[in-house]
Amino acid sequence: MAPEINLPGPVSLIDNTKGQLVVNPEALKILSAITQPVVVVAIVGLYRTGKSYLMNKLAGKKNGFSLGSTVRSHTKGIWMWCVPHPKKPEHTLVLLDTEGLGDIEKGDNENDSWIFALAVLLSSTFVYNSMGTINQQAMDQLHYVTELTHRIRSKSSPDENENEDSADFVSFFPDFVWTLRDFSLDLEADGQPITADEYLTYSLKLKQGTSEKDKNFNQPRLCIRKFFPKKKCFVFDHPVHCKKLAQLEKLHDEELDPEFVQQVADFCSYIFSNSKTKTLSGGIKVNGPRLESLVLTYIDAISSGDLPCMENAILALAQIENSVAVQKAIAHYDQQMGQKVQLPTETLQELLDMHRVSEREATEVFMKNSFKDVDHLFQKKLAVQLVKKRDDFCKQNQEASSDRCSALLQDIFSPLEEEVKMGIYSKPGGYRLFIQKLQDLKKKYHEEPRKGIQAEEILQTYLKSKESVTDAILQTDKILTKKEKEIEVEHAKAESAQASAKMVEEMQIKYQQMMEEKEKSYQEHVKQLTEKIERERAQLLEEQERTLTSKLQEQARLLKERCQGESTQLQNEIQKLQKTLEKKTKRYMSHKLKI
Repeated sequence: MAPEINLPGPVSLIDNTKGQLVVNPEALKILSAITQPVVVVAIVGLYRTGKSYLMNKLAGKKNGFSLGSTVRSHTKGIWMWCVPHPKKPEHTLVLLDTEGLGDIEKGDNENDSWIFALAVLLSSTFVYNSMGTINQQAMDQLHYVTELTHRIRSKSSPDENENEDSADFVSFFPDFVWTLRDFSLDLEADGQPITADEYLTYSLKLKQGTSEKDKNFNQPRLCIRKFFPKKKCFVFDHPVHCKKLAQLEKLHDEELDPEFVQQVADFCSYIFSNSKTKTLSGGIKVNGPRLESLVLTYIDAISSGDLPCMENAILALAQIENSVAVQKAIAHYDQQMGQKVQLPTETLQELLDMHRVSEREATEVFMKNSFKDVDHLFQKKLAVQLVKKRDDFCKQNQEASSDRCSALLQDIFSPLEEEVKMGIYSKPGGYRLFIQKLQDLKKKYHEEPRKGIQAEEILQTYLKSKESVTDAILQTDKILTKKEKEIEVEHAKAESAQASAKMVEEMQIKYQQMMEEKEKSYQEHVKQLTEKIERERAQLLEEQERTLTSKLQEQARLLKERCQGESTQLQNEIQKLQKTLEKKTKRYMSHKLKI
C-alpha cells in the first residue's frame, strides 16, 4: 500500500515572478513522493471570483488557499494542495488554484494565457469559475480557450500543410466544469425549468451566419464544444450578504445561505465521484513523479519560448521512467545473482543458467516499469548492461576458481614438496614411489568440491612447473645398479606370479561353488518333478474310481428297472450282480491300497 500524502496546507507549485513562470523545488519534492495515481482538479477564472473558496471545500477545509477580501488578486502563479482522495482509495487528490485572470496590476495577458494553458494541460478536471450568468461578456472573458491551439501542441512535428485537429487535443484535454457564482437568474427556457447543464448547452449554441460578428460569437463556443466533450455546469446563489463576504472563510455553514451550502456540497460530491485519474496518451496513469515531470517539461518549453507539446512531454517522461526502469531491472538482477551465485561455480553452464533466469526476471521488471520505449532503445541499453554484468561474473568466476585451486594445490602438495627436499625419493625405486604419491595427491585434489572451471588448467600448470623435479628423481633412479634393478624386476615378477596363482585359486573356488549350486538346483528340480508326478497319478486314479463307480451304479439302476415285476430268478440275478459288484469294488479298493 502506497503511503498517503496529506499536506496541512497548499504550497506554491509555479511562481509568477516578474512575468516569469518558475517551478518551486519544494513542490516538486512533494510530488516526487506521491506514488499513488493522482486526480488533478484545477480551477481558473477572473480574479476576485471566489475560486479559492471552492478549492478549500474540495480539500475539506475552511481555509487554506488564500481568499483575500480586496480588489487585489491574492493567488499568484499556481498553488497546489495534495490530500487523500475522499472517495477513491489509493488515490491522491491534487488541487491546483491559479492566479486570477485579468488582474489590472499585471497589464499583460501573456501570463494569463500560459496559466490557463497549464491548468488545462496538468488537470484531469478543469473548473472555470465566473460571476453571474453565461452571456457574451462571459464568453469574451473566456477568450483564452480560443488561444489554446496557439499555446499547446499535441505533436512535436505536425505536417507543414496540416493544422492539428481538435481531436488531437480532445485525447488529452480534461473534463470541463463551469461554475457560475452569484447566479441570480431563474433556470428556465421558454417558460420551462431547465437544469444547469441544459443551461450550459443552451448557452453554447452557435449562430447561423458567416459574418464577422457571427464568427466572433461562435468561436469561443465552438472551441469549448470541440475541446471539452464532457461538460458540466453548477450555479451558486449568493453565499451571504455582501458585507460579510470578507469573513466568508470564517463563517459556519449555518451562517450561510442554505441553498448555497447545498450547491457547494453538490459540486464537491460531483468532483469527488466523477473526476478521473489524470491519464496520458495510451492509458498511462499519472502519479506524483509523472506529474512532476509534466510540470518541468511544460515550464521549460514556455521559458525557452517554445510551445508546450504533449508528445514531447510524454517522451521526456518516458526518458525519465525508462531510465529508472533500467536501474530497477539492474538492481533486481544484482540482488538475484547475489543471492543465487556462489563463486566459483562447478561449471560455466551453471553460472550461465543462473544469469539467464536473473536476466529474464530483470527484463520483466523493466517491462513492468517502462512505457513508450521507442524502438526499444532502453530495453537494448538494459540488454547491453546485462551482457556486461554476465561477462563480469564470468571473469570473477574464473578468478575465484583460480584462487581456490591455487590454495588447494598449496595445501595438498606442500607435504610432497617437503619430502622431496628431505631426499626421501632419492633412492632406488624412489621415482615409482614419487609417481605413486603424486597420483594419490592428484586424486585427492580431484575429490575436493567447488574448484570451478579452472580446476584442470591450474593443476596442469602446477604439474608442468614441477617437471624438473620429476626428471631429477627419475635420473637418480636410473643410476641404480643393474643388480638392484634385476631384484626389482624379479620381485615384480614374483608378485605378478603370486597374483596369478591367487587369481587361479579364486577362479577354482568360484567354479566349485558354481558346480555345487548347479547340483543343488538339479536335486531341487528332481524333487519338485517327482512330487508333481505323484500328484498327477493320484488325481488320475481318483478320476478313474469316480468314473467306474458311476458306470456300475448306472448299470445297476438300469437292471433294476428292467427286472421289476419279474420272477425270483431275475431278482437272484440282480443279487448276483450286486455281489459281483461288491467283489469288484473290494478288489479295486485293495488294488488302490497297494498303490
